[in-house]
Amino acid sequence: MSTVQQTINRLKELRLSSMAEAYDLQHQQPKLYQLGFDECFSLLVENEASARESKKLNRLIRAAGFPESAVLEDVDYGSSRGLDKSQVASLAGCEWVRQKQNLAIVGATGVGKTWLASAFGTQACRLGMPVTFHRASDLYGEIALGMHDGSLPKLKAELIKPSLFILDDFGLGDISPAAAQVLLDVIDRRMRSGSLLITSQYPTEQSTQCSADHDAGQQSL
Repeated sequence: MSTVQQTINRLKELRLSSMAEAYDLQHQQPKLYQLGFDECFSLLVENEASARESKKLNRLIRAAGFPESAVLEDVDYGSSRGLDKSQVASLAGCEWVRQKQNLAIVGATGVGKTWLASAFGTQACRLGMPVTFHRASDLYGEIALGMHDGSLPKLKAELIKPSLFILDDFGLGDISPAAAQVLLDVIDRRMRSGSLLITSQYPTEQSTQCSADHDAGQQSL
């Protein structure tokens, strides 16, 4: 077995598979031999780091449970949607999440609230922040089930822990007083642990309203 293959095998044993692939590729490209050791090694490290960042992002997105694949680069700023491009750009940095502020996206059915919430959630994931996405009506059912089978503490922990909790279509569907109390407790505890993003329906004449209240720690789109 060649020294190169031994090194590749050892890298894989160390769970540095991306570095192993890059090392193997280097030896298949003679031009890379013209580079110095430091440059070649830097390329290997960068390849491993990029692969790990990509895997982490994919894990965060899968764990979040977004119903749609959406990114802020694809936002439609058509006049009918009433979105302020500069405000969306300022929110894209997710400083509001770091500051544990909240965001409300309001508008009539069909304007893309869920898509936009998913895009903000994906952006938070890109920045390494854990996110969880729940449609309100489904969450009410999960809470009821948790109260019945004893899994409620685990569910509450899953809602409280992430940096961003997205609650979609809040205000739709029936919620029992007991479930409402659980949700209130989760939101209260999240004021100290992270941010909340809510999407909700409002009368059509209010759907294009766009305001921000930084002092109150809450913003609206």
